[in-house]
Amino acid sequence: MLRSGSGKGEKSGGEIIRLLSTYIARSGEAELPAAVIRKAKHHILDTLGAIICGSDLKPGRLAKKFAGQQGGAREAQVAGSPVVTTAINAAFAMAMMAHSDETDDSHERAGMHPGCGIVPAALAVAEREGAAGSRFLRGVVAGYDIGCRITQALGMENVRRRALSLHGIGSNFGAAAAAASVMGLKEDQVRYVLDYAGQQDSGKYYWVRDTDHVEKAFVFAGMGARNGVTSAILVQSGFTGVADAFSGEHNYFESHAPDAEPGLFVEELGSRYEIELTDIKKFSVGAPIQAPLDALLILRERHGLTAAGVQSMIARVPDDRVLIVRDRDMPDVDLKHVLAVALLDGGMTFDASHSRERMKDPAVLAIRKRITLVGDPELRTAKIKRGGIVEITTTDGAQLREHVGLVRGRPANPMSDQEIEQKCTDLMRPVLGEERTKNLIDQVWNLEKVKNMRDLRPLLSTP
Repeated sequence: MLRSGSGKGEKSGGEIIRLLSTYIARSGEAELPAAVIRKAKHHILDTLGAIICGSDLKPGRLAKKFAGQQGGAREAQVAGSPVVTTAINAAFAMAMMAHSDETDDSHERAGMHPGCGIVPAALAVAEREGAAGSRFLRGVVAGYDIGCRITQALGMENVRRRALSLHGIGSNFGAAAAAASVMGLKEDQVRYVLDYAGQQDSGKYYWVRDTDHVEKAFVFAGMGARNGVTSAILVQSGFTGVADAFSGEHNYFESHAPDAEPGLFVEELGSRYEIELTDIKKFSVGAPIQAPLDALLILRERHGLTAAGVQSMIARVPDDRVLIVRDRDMPDVDLKHVLAVALLDGGMTFDASHSRERMKDPAVLAIRKRITLVGDPELRTAKIKRGGIVEITTTDGAQLREHVGLVRGRPANPMSDQEIEQKCTDLMRPVLGEERTKNLIDQVWNLEKVKNMRDLRPLLSTP
């Protein structure tokens, strides 16, 4: 017997699929609060920045090559490339690009990165359908609502105990919901889309052994975007299936987690928007590094610190995050390296955090030796997660300390429009150039005025 709803009301058999399919089918025309629309634009911009920037990284380059070899109907632009291909392949390639790096958004309670799979799926389908910008935006919001709820309903620990990937499950359902929303599929069709999404969800936790970030990008984003768009197009083409995958014999929840809470899948659906609960990274580095990096830059600015003036530094992160950021061979996920570069530069750009050459720089290595990384159990058990502490002893003996509990970009400490623009410009300008970057950002701020998402192709394509 499946449990549901965390004490907030059991959902009878068939009720969950009815609520889900009704919500998704109506989402393309739904009235959204102004704050939700603004937050959606933040995440669309942030993900486009990740896509464009990621188009020049290894997973993105491989994805572009793959998409270019597939041919097929010219339905959607692969951003950051000259390729126009099927919506399925375009969504796949752009999703791979979006998680080519560690700069895309994340949702703590869902245990996944939603934007990298959902935004490319919605964008590719919006081009295929010739949809307006407002419909694309609403599809993105619906995708976050579904993708970020399914993993919470399953229970993150239930999924992890089976060595399955929350990322693969969440992006799969989120992309399917976004695609169905943009297409304007009816309630009975949405039921089948969710059925086919359930049949395709995948991802095994051994992705953590991938050292090139390629399989990781596939599991976190590419696979889910491809499967979600495929599900929606199959149903749009006439495929039928099981009208309720979430109740009855051998249902979806039973197959994944017998003690799941299915009611969480639809809890406050239509009034609580998951996109408002999603983090955006201020810096293009791994999530556990955000807080200590922020803390260091605060201390540097407040006290006028220089590299020569720092005798030693202790960086504290939650003790369950230490292995993720210790002695990594990728510069943007190695905490000591990032802090050393930031102390030298007084800031952190994408190029600075990704330069492998600087991992050999004697000046950076000298500072790195002065940094001690500590796993702090109190940070792991803190009410606000992902905090970090930096403690510095200066050469004149002063003791400095900064604790960043609520890092910039968390829902309760959101980035401003200007900060979003600054990050996106840093990511996109090297690929698109100054003028096209500015024009693309302007188009996203004014998505309500975009009558056909295909009109953005000249801004997204590259030679």
